[in-house]
Amino acid sequence: MHNIIIQIVYYASAILFILGLKRMSSPKTATSGIQWAGIGMLLAVIVTFLSPNMHNFALMLLAIAIGSMVAWMAAKKVAMTAMPEMIAMYNGMGGGAAAAIAAIELFKLSADTATAMPITTFILAISGALIGGISFSGSILAFFKLRDWLKNIYFPMQQVVNLCILAAAILLGALSYFWHSNFIIILFFAASLSYGILMTMSIGGADMPVVISLYNAFTGLAVACEGFVLNNIALIIAGTIVGSAGTLLTMLMAKAMNRSLVGVLFAR
Repeated sequence: MHNIIIQIVYYASAILFILGLKRMSSPKTATSGIQWAGIGMLLAVIVTFLSPNMHNFALMLLAIAIGSMVAWMAAKKVAMTAMPEMIAMYNGMGGGAAAAIAAIELFKLSADTATAMPITTFILAISGALIGGISFSGSILAFFKLRDWLKNIYFPMQQVVNLCILAAAILLGALSYFWHSNFIIILFFAASLSYGILMTMSIGGADMPVVISLYNAFTGLAVACEGFVLNNIALIIAGTIVGSAGTLLTMLMAKAMNRSLVGVLFAR
């Protein structure tokens, strides 16, 4: 009965996410849409504390308090003209959180139990880690570029190097299923983070809104993947909504700029 109540609240949270997103589509109802989505998130957080086998409540509350305080102060001070930078930073934090969850699950495995995890679950964990890592490092770099703290960086055969780094990350992720090693997992995350940086460093400021929207979609997909790993319906639904909405927005923005997404990401 206890678990049923938790699942019902998660579904209620997901419904509030959907309704909130719908209301955000109009300037007249956008404020209430944000409030509805916020209430949904609050419900999801509260009911998570009631889940079985939950520990370290003080540490979790401290982390929530610190994160909420920093976000509140930053949001109060940010100007509307700097909103893309704020969105880039929030995207990065979401992707980083998803990657951190995946890292915990992967490091928990021992050499004797690595293949005991169902391969579908393992693929989702690795996918969430890869996408979340790329979104985290890429979004942070996008923030630096929007703040004009970093200029575009080019080097010979840049796209070939990027492709090799991405292939290495995928290979390391696959290898970790058959030969689990913390060192391999560390290399996997290093490659994922490196690819996010390399993919973003050559993109110009005019194309940065498209890239930020893409990373928003990446963060949603990463959260959805980790929702399947943790069997958390709220994460699955919320991540899927953010991922699909972010993907659609990315395509529409690229089309409005008369650019293809491939042209934005792989222009050089």
